[in-house]
Amino acid sequence: MRYRATARFDRSIARLDPDRRARVRAAIDRLVAGFEVGELPRGLGLKALRPGLWELRAGLADRVVFARSGDVVEFLLAGNHDEIRRFLRTG
Repeated sequence: MRYRATARFDRSIARLDPDRRARVRAAIDRLVAGFEVGELPRGLGLKALRPGLWELRAGLADRVVFARSGDVVEFLLAGNHDEIRRFLRTG
């Protein structure tokens, strides 16, 4: 599996305070570890948004949107529920 982050994702992470950033990174680490062993951990709140587009929960308020196509996972945005909804409307 290959992983990459978009520039938009990097900017969204940079805007988070250190505690929120740490929770997002920890959730992503758990997701990556699950992909690598072939068994996703419980509690990540994975949700299919559209074909190939997923949401990962990184705490009560924060979410991460990522796309998966074949063996590539691309992280697109980290933010709260409203930011994710806005992203889905505007792309």
